[in-house]
Amino acid sequence: MAAKNPKKANLLDHHSIKHILDESVSEVLTTRGFVEDMRMSNVRLVLGLVIIIIALFAQFYKKKFPENKDFLIGCIALYVVFNGLLQLIIYTKEKNAILFTYPPEGSFTRTGLVVSSRLPRFSDLYTLTIASSDPKSISAGKPVEFTTSVTQWFTKDGILAEGLFWKDVDALIDEYAGEPKKKK
Repeated sequence: MAAKNPKKANLLDHHSIKHILDESVSEVLTTRGFVEDMRMSNVRLVLGLVIIIIALFAQFYKKKFPENKDFLIGCIALYVVFNGLLQLIIYTKEKNAILFTYPPEGSFTRTGLVVSSRLPRFSDLYTLTIASSDPKSISAGKPVEFTTSVTQWFTKDGILAEGLFWKDVDALIDEYAGEPKKKK
């Protein structure tokens, strides 16, 4: 088996840093038995496909402009409605979510997790939040989060110290699950 390549980020690009950290969070959760819930992504893809089909109908309708004016107005209205619906879903359901999960196998809880993160521009403070995908459920835990400087997880060359980061994410998952904190 080949050695795993270290994850490297451009330290001057906060998007690059956030992307690598978010990928690592997903890896930690999948190794802990959480399976990614793709339903929200699938809904967004279907809505995007509907929007593209509407645009294609408007572009390639067999009649030319003056005759297809009513058809074009209908296509534009549908395009705006479906785009608004897509933005509403992103704004209300996804927020800063990087991962939705199903509950782990054999778990007593019936809700999965919503994992979200923030790394504001011109800041080194990375915030990771774990919450229930159904906060109104009786089995939902209280949301937990940590905010830490990314400088403790990256070398000066931009290589992620995965062991340190995984340990912090594991501790946050344990905190959400209600397990006692492990000593460092």
